[in-house]
Amino acid sequence: MVLHYSPMSQSGLLKVDKVPASLRQQVLLQMRDAIISGHLLPGTRLIERELTDQMGVSRTVVREALRQLEAEHLVEVIPNKGPFVRQLSINEAEDLYRIRAVLHGLAARMCAENITKKHLEILEDALELVIESYSNSSERTLKAKTHFYNALYKGTQSDSLKAMLETLQARIARWRTLGLAHPNRSQERSKESIINLKIIIDAVKRKDADQAESVMFKEDIQAGREVTRLLNIEQSDQKTN
Repeated sequence: MVLHYSPMSQSGLLKVDKVPASLRQQVLLQMRDAIISGHLLPGTRLIERELTDQMGVSRTVVREALRQLEAEHLVEVIPNKGPFVRQLSINEAEDLYRIRAVLHGLAARMCAENITKKHLEILEDALELVIESYSNSSERTLKAKTHFYNALYKGTQSDSLKAMLETLQARIARWRTLGLAHPNRSQERSKESIINLKIIIDAVKRKDADQAESVMFKEDIQAGREVTRLLNIEQSDQKTN
């Protein structure tokens, strides 16, 4: 892999603070974040005993988390071998980004049709954070863009669409991390994304639902192409090594 992250065996990587709230939820969130961020690389075998020792919890809690992560397509269980972090598939990335392009386009349309003055201000502030984040870390950019999209979803005034998109975003998170953190990421793509988001905000402000939808669709298709390009680089490097 081109990206270099800490191996699973690193001490303390998945350590969880034992607070009364919900230990199961803490474990799930910590493991999910380790996979999405790349600390647990695709193909990593997830050994219950090691996870139990690192996190200081019971095997029952770890098993429940693994089952949930399998349902979220982040973990796959291979017969006679056990659970592994799922590999990143080019075909799956293409499918997910096409689906997101359609739903994001609809979200931008509904946002232009339904957004309130208050939500528009939140969306404009979120865009400023995205622009600022590109001069910082990829992690900050990911958080800023997630915040922007969440503001967009709220602007639709549709709880149903918001819930669907949040589920899809969780599924697509690993590819988004790759697209923003990869050392071979195109700088032109970053500039292109900012331009697209500015046009979308302007269209929403003018209540031009057609333009908001079409540019949002284009933005996601372009993002998907960049991710598949980077995945091809990853796979080529793996074959070479």
